Amino acid sequence: MPELILVDQLHHGKGGVKVHVLYDIRTDIPVFLVITDAVLHDSQVMGEIRFERDSFYIFDRAYMVTDELFKIDNAGAFFIVREKRRMQYDVVKDWQYCNPNTGVMADQAVLLTGAKPREQYKKPLRRVVFYDRVSNRTFVFYTNNFQISAENVALLYKYRWRVELFFKFLKQHLHVKEFFGTTENAVRIQIYSAIIAYCLVAILGHELSLDKDIYDVLRGLELSMFDKSPVVELFKKSRSLTQSEEAIQLSLKFD
Repeated sequence: MPELILVDQLHHGKGGVKVHVLYDIRTDIPVFLVITDAVLHDSQVMGEIRFERDSFYIFDRAYMVTDELFKIDNAGAFFIVREKRRMQYDVVKDWQYCNPNTGVMADQAVLLTGAKPREQYKKPLRRVVFYDRVSNRTFVFYTNNFQISAENVALLYKYRWRVELFFKFLKQHLHVKEFFGTTENAVRIQIYSAIIAYCLVAILGHELSLDKDIYDVLRGLELSMFDKSPVVELFKKSRSLTQSEEAIQLSLKFD
């Protein structure tokens, strides 16, 4: 089954810092990150990523850079990217597929005709137009995968929201909102420490097969900071306590 990885960036306007993350939704942990100045364009970090064959890479519109996307295609990987601006193209095949129930408005194969895109990406691309009724917005996606359904193209892009939740978690629960130091080294240490903490908590939850989200695991560790019990025993206690509380609640009777 292809690997699904998301790419996005975290902005800190005051500190002039961007954190570019390659995020694996199977494990909910970042597998690659690079910290840059805020002035660096997001797409410039794409050259540092090692793209794996048969993997899916989901990009926001800032990464609609045809020469870099062609490198992904050459690596045998797949991409789904949102249209940055209205692209110039010729339709080479139109499957005449429209499904109002799912939101798919068009599914086409196109050749880019803009000056640079035409030279940088000479192969056909798949163009999927999707209408999201919840947000009342229309999205246009480009992908080099012609096998999956148009609905799955839109669904895969929707998973990109997971990286937004990851950044929200860092800012809210691991306090990467304001920096304790202003030097480059201090900023990097704070960001790396927060991401390492996040990864350790995620790995712990996975290894112990805890039926809890990352916030609950982190909260449990914080509340048990001075408990000398092994981590496995710590969460067993937590499970037992929860079961006891449920048993008490279920035994309550009202006359």
